[in-house]
Amino acid sequence: MKRITVTINGKPFEVEVNDLHSSPLQVRVNGREYEVTVSPTGAVSTSVAVPPSPVAPPEQASSPKPVPASSMLSGNVLTAPMPGVILNIAVKAGDRVVYGQQLCALEAMKMKNAIRSPREGTLASVEVQEGQRVNYGDVLFRFAD
Repeated sequence: MKRITVTINGKPFEVEVNDLHSSPLQVRVNGREYEVTVSPTGAVSTSVAVPPSPVAPPEQASSPKPVPASSMLSGNVLTAPMPGVILNIAVKAGDRVVYGQQLCALEAMKMKNAIRSPREGTLASVEVQEGQRVNYGDVLFRFAD
């Protein structure tokens, strides 16, 4: 679990995060568990997994359905969010996928990162193979629709 300190309205909070690329994020703030969803615009919404505490982060206005942090969608093309090696591929061309479904795993800096679908749709093609090294921005998947 990665530990970071976040300052909100001048107050420091000790935050522990499991997987920075999951959506929603599972975090522990000063010992309390929360689910945090980060939108592409940077707005944050939280839901408490345990009773709220007086040190809970302030709530933000609701935002549109967020894109998983691990994906980069441009048109119908999903690209690599960072350089790494493709560990496994969970889908194939022609598969119908749903928002948030894991498409593959990418190892970067000794960490396994889940690449998830940023939307529903049908995959037109899988542009990578297991064991392949990819760079930031390389095409991973193409959507048909």
